[in-house]
Amino acid sequence: MTTQTILPVESEALRALSESNNEPGWLTEQRLEALKLASGLALPKLEKQKIERWNVSEYGTYKASEAIASLEEVPASIKDLVKDQAEGSLVIQRNSGTVYSKLSAELAAKGVIFTDLATAVREHSDLVKPYLNTAVKADEHSLAALHAALWNGGVFLYVPKNVEIEVPLQAVLLTDDATATFAPHVLVVAESNSSVTYVDNYVSGELSSPVFHNGVVEVFVKAGARVRFASVHQLSTNVTDVSFRRAVVENDGSIEWIVGEMNNGDTASNTMTVLKGNGSSSDSKVIAVGSGSQKINYTTEARHFGKNTPSQMITRAVMREEASAIINGITKIEKGATKADGQQTEKVLMLSPKARGDANPILLIDEDDVTAGHAASVGQVNVEQIHYLMSRGINRTDAERLIIYGFLAPVVADIPLEALRTQLQSLIERKLGQ
Repeated sequence: MTTQTILPVESEALRALSESNNEPGWLTEQRLEALKLASGLALPKLEKQKIERWNVSEYGTYKASEAIASLEEVPASIKDLVKDQAEGSLVIQRNSGTVYSKLSAELAAKGVIFTDLATAVREHSDLVKPYLNTAVKADEHSLAALHAALWNGGVFLYVPKNVEIEVPLQAVLLTDDATATFAPHVLVVAESNSSVTYVDNYVSGELSSPVFHNGVVEVFVKAGARVRFASVHQLSTNVTDVSFRRAVVENDGSIEWIVGEMNNGDTASNTMTVLKGNGSSSDSKVIAVGSGSQKINYTTEARHFGKNTPSQMITRAVMREEASAIINGITKIEKGATKADGQQTEKVLMLSPKARGDANPILLIDEDDVTAGHAASVGQVNVEQIHYLMSRGINRTDAERLIIYGFLAPVVADIPLEALRTQLQSLIERKLGQ
């Protein structure tokens, strides 16, 4: 049975908003068509979880955001994240819109575009239109359709052919007004033989009522390009976070996902790589710490279409108190994707008798000449490891802490920014009650 979706906005109001923001006609029509689709589509299906029981309707309303002139004016909740970025390339979104955007002159001279997506659709429509909502399509389910209709602010990163960017580009996306729509869309296009590292951070301030974050990321990796995409989510218990990330990788291109899920509220994410071209590759690392009564559902996917396409997926989740996690890994090798190699590992560590974990590795293979493998484990802290460390003079608390950090290390060590690694370490300690 299909559940009727109650739309958070009427079509005429959406049209008026789009036109008042000076959006091109094609985008206005795309939004309206997506809103129409949403009314007849069901919610996405989560493995072993009923998303209809979650808060997935608190969209709020669009509220224009006031720009800031310098980083001295940013809210206190994100000051530590941007304190060293005065000279760097940075985009800041607050609630429904972008308040700060800067690109270094050196990168601008090379043709790099790094701005909010709302500005990009007006100033670079020819670059945005071919890609927007084509990796995550509006007709997939009601949340995808509503995102396509309501997205705001967001990030647009375009790297021209043969341009290699050594310094990471950063974005901070903040929700601190529960009445404002918060639905950023991140769109990255890396042209052939380019390379870039992009890092973003999702943060919430003090919220007096529930917020639903319905977010989408689309990454397009052209032939021979290399993209590293790092994202840390640290939203509060009042925020339900549902995120869909998808990359399409062409011949000899590569995508590296590094995701830190440090939310305190119910969270679902799907991170998928479509290995479209021959020789394309994907490396996905996801780390999560659950606490309280959180419900968590993470899916990492690799779909192999091209020949000689390796994919690697590693997920580590630590659950404490009454938190529960469902971790899914899906490797799909299509007919004709010869010499594909899909490997995945999902591990859940439970720190409390009431914590729950479920790891589900899935291999779907339609081709003979391939390599694929998976490993999954769910369990508590190894007593023998604790005893070994205690025999070396380490107390039980520190022994448990060292084991947990070692368990999470494969992802933490790969965070591309030292400041972000330090921040993630601090978030882990806080979520573990240390």
